[in-house]
Amino acid sequence: MSIRDQFGFTNNKSSETTETMIEIIKRTLTSGEDALVIGFGKFVVNEKAHLRGRNPAANESMLLIPRKVVTFKVSVKLQRKINTNE
Repeated sequence: MSIRDQFGFTNNKSSETTETMIEIIKRTLTSGEDALVIGFGKFVVNEKAHLRGRNPAANESMLLIPRKVVTFKVSVKLQRKINTNE
């Protein structure tokens, strides 16, 4: 089911609504905050420290720089729904 079908929006309005929601999530994550979508899950910003790695092509050791990564944690409600096929 699409947003267009669910709410009777036009294609443009449903695209605009979806893009707005994604932009809000992106702005929230960029500011370093977690983004919660109730009933769906949470996008979490995590800090990764320096990490020693290996370049397999050159077979040499290298140091990976600290960085931020985004992970997703599914909500308990959605997890239950997936596992019970409701």
